[in-house]
Amino acid sequence: MIAGAVLVGLVLLAALVSFVWTPFDPTDVDAAVRLQGPSGAHWLGTDTLGRDVFSQLLVGARTTLFVGVIAVGVGAVVGTPLGIAAAMTGRITSELVRRFIDLLLAFPALLLAVMFGAVYGASTLTAMLAIGIATAPAFARLARAGTLQVMASEYVLAARVAGRRGPAIAVRHVLPNIAGVLIVQASVSYGIAVLAESGLSYLGFGTPPPTPSWGRMLQDAQTLIFSDPLLSLWPAAAIALAVLGFNLLGDGLRDRFDPRLEQNR
Repeated sequence: MIAGAVLVGLVLLAALVSFVWTPFDPTDVDAAVRLQGPSGAHWLGTDTLGRDVFSQLLVGARTTLFVGVIAVGVGAVVGTPLGIAAAMTGRITSELVRRFIDLLLAFPALLLAVMFGAVYGASTLTAMLAIGIATAPAFARLARAGTLQVMASEYVLAARVAGRRGPAIAVRHVLPNIAGVLIVQASVSYGIAVLAESGLSYLGFGTPPPTPSWGRMLQDAQTLIFSDPLLSLWPAAAIALAVLGFNLLGDGLRDRFDPRLEQNR
C-alpha cells in the first residue's frame, strides 16, 4: 500500500506542479531544437516538433488525473445506485436492473468512445463519459453484492420493523457499510481509467491536441521507436507507474478494509 501511495502521490505532485510551473510551454513548437536528447535545458529531451518532453509529462499528468476523477465519479454515481436498487427492490425490478448492467458490460470504453466520437467528435468529454459508463457495471455489481449482505443483517431488519423505508435504509445503513469496498473499487477503476484514457488518446479518440496527453505522446513517438526510443519510454513509463500505483493502492486498501485477506497472505 505504501508503494502504491508513493507512486500515486508522485503523479498527483506532477499534476499540481504543472499548474504553477513547467520548464517550457508544453505546446510551444521550436523546430530548431527538435529531437534533442536529455540535456540541462531539456531534461528529458524534445519531441519531433521541438516541444519539451518533461513539460508535456507534467501537464499530461494533470489531464490523466482529471479524466480519471470524472470517469470514476461517473461510474460510481451511475453504478452504485443501480447496484443498491437491484438488491433492495422486487424481483422484476431487480432483474431489469441486472439486465441493464449486463447491457453496459457489452460496450467497452473503446467502442463507446468511437460511438460518442462519431456523434459528438473526439474530445476529453467523450473519453470521460465512455470510461465512466464502462466502469459503472463494476460498481453496480459490487454495490449489489454488498447491499445483499447488509440487508440480511439484524440492524436492517430492526430498521424495517421500526417502519424505516427503503431510501432511508439505503442512506443510513447500506451506503456506510459498503463505502469501504466502493473506495477500493474506485482506486482499481482509476488505474483502469488511466490506461483507457491513454489508449483512447493514442487512437485519436481522447484528449485532442494541443493539450498534452501521455497516450498521444506515445502516438507521436511510435514512428521513432527504433531511432529515438526515449521518446516512447517516458510516456510509457509514466502510464505504467500510474496504473501500478493505483492498483497497489487498491490492493492495500482491500487488505485494510478486509483484515482476513491480509492474514491469508
